[in-house]
Amino acid sequence: MAETLERIWGRTKFDVLVNNAGTSLHNSIAGTTEAEFDEVMNVHLKGPFFLTQRLLPLLADGGRILNVSSGLARFSFPGSSAYAMMKGGIEVFTRYLAAELGSRGITANTLAPGAIETDFSGGMVRDNPEVNRMVSANTALGRAGRISDIGPIAAALVAAENRWMNGQRIEASGGMRL
Repeated sequence: MAETLERIWGRTKFDVLVNNAGTSLHNSIAGTTEAEFDEVMNVHLKGPFFLTQRLLPLLADGGRILNVSSGLARFSFPGSSAYAMMKGGIEVFTRYLAAELGSRGITANTLAPGAIETDFSGGMVRDNPEVNRMVSANTALGRAGRISDIGPIAAALVAAENRWMNGQRIEASGGMRL
């Protein structure tokens, strides 16, 4: 990894790591198989943990880590327990990163989007009018989120000017399920 970083970007360190793992699972607690659970765990917990661990020597002092969670770690929709449980785990991981890496000036924060109109989960929020109406009805701003709603928040969270924010969870859900 160090060789690639130097060869492509001419650097030995990088400044920002964003862990934005994503796969969905829509199944009840009773119906979730161990294989489904393991897949979601590998993507949402194991992957970010070990990727971060591997990249820590290359992350510059004063750098930023942004882990992406979900509004589902705060509110509940039946059929999302395994996914939400993993996102809750990533929020705990963020706090530990913040505590353990603070001496290097590295901050770690969590961005928790609500329902966003993307390809995630087969484009369910974007492409299914019934789901989009349900999301809109449960959001104070009266609509589902858009990609353009999340990018500026992510950029702000990793900006050098936000060096004093550390170990925090920021939800960007348009006020979903307040």
